[in-house]
Amino acid sequence: MPKPPEPKKPMLSWKMSARVILWTGLCAGLAFGSIEVRSFMLHDTRFTLKCEPRAAICSGIEIHGAVHSNMARIQSVFAQDAGKSVFDISLDERRRHLLAVDWVREASVMRIWPDRISVTIEERVPVAFASLPIGGSARHWLALVDDQGVLLTLPPRTRFPLPVLSGITEDQSEPERQKRVEAMQHLLADLGPQSKDISEINAATVEDMRVVTTVDGHAVELWLGDQHFRTRYLNFTNHYHQMRQDSQAAVFDLRLDDRILVR
Repeated sequence: MPKPPEPKKPMLSWKMSARVILWTGLCAGLAFGSIEVRSFMLHDTRFTLKCEPRAAICSGIEIHGAVHSNMARIQSVFAQDAGKSVFDISLDERRRHLLAVDWVREASVMRIWPDRISVTIEERVPVAFASLPIGGSARHWLALVDDQGVLLTLPPRTRFPLPVLSGITEDQSEPERQKRVEAMQHLLADLGPQSKDISEINAATVEDMRVVTTVDGHAVELWLGDQHFRTRYLNFTNHYHQMRQDSQAAVFDLRLDDRILVR
């Protein structure tokens, strides 16, 4: 019995072979070209970030939006990059380091052709002075705090028309401080125009908010609780002159809407 004929192996046509060779050569050329381009960008001096020796500010770095942020600390993020190609600098890593700088809320870093780095800073906005206790003593020191509960150093020769917020500490987490800041903002928003008279807010317990204000030239402390702030405040100011004739008290409990208690 004769054997069945073996199937013929398919043979590549010369056109197919030419295509394979062409694409292989093209890919190899592109790979070689990209290596050469990268090497050129990393080593050619035209792309070198220029920083003058012992200069406080690197001329190759443009910084925008920094008002209260420490410029020296921002520059120090790029200290290791002096003399390097701008294409050899990790922008994501530098951005992460910038976010650790005091006052920096957001940052973006870009390469500017051919040899510059552009940094754009979005700074935090303080909403109050933070009265922070000093190690178990009766003394306090002042910082600033933003709406996220982040503490900020006081910049020199700058004034902020902000109230003082007590009841927050350095030991608290940022979410804990943020909760107290939000309680303060809610209180001031509810007071409306009367908020301008408030000099200090105590948010140690957000369910028992207390404020210091001036009424008829006298400094008083008011316990407002956690609601009806404006109603309670106006009720107090409407009756304060009469109460002043009977008492020289400086602390008043307004947490009961139908009465005012002297503390």
